[in-house]
Amino acid sequence: MKKIFFVFTLALGAFHFASAQSAQSVYFELGGPGIASFNFDTRFSGREGGLGGRIGVGYSKFVGDGSSVFYLPLGINYLIGKEKHFFEMGAGVTPVFGVEDGDTVISEPFGHLIFGYRFQSLNDGFTFRAFVCPVFNSID
Repeated sequence: MKKIFFVFTLALGAFHFASAQSAQSVYFELGGPGIASFNFDTRFSGREGGLGGRIGVGYSKFVGDGSSVFYLPLGINYLIGKEKHFFEMGAGVTPVFGVEDGDTVISEPFGHLIFGYRFQSLNDGFTFRAFVCPVFNSID
């Protein structure tokens, strides 16, 4: 799992630097694969649509037992549409890191799919997304 995460992070970084003129956005997401997360999304080409990737960081604190959970949503996505209105579809993995009594516990990552609508303003950087995000875990 660590190798997959490392390779994906390197690939996302390489694509980001190779496409400096791509559409990019930073956004807060509630209810997605990072539960409550801040994310960075970029296109791998110089266009507003097409293939892209995202990376984020999320956090949850459970009041009852005092444990904390960090999420790291990673994914690729594809935007189909014109100008500002797009259909978004994508897939990814979200590693989960928990902290209980000061000890870091790494739990099973979960996979996710994304299907939905994205409004991406051409001039002011505003992005709005409404999507369905089924999540799944590995089957043992």
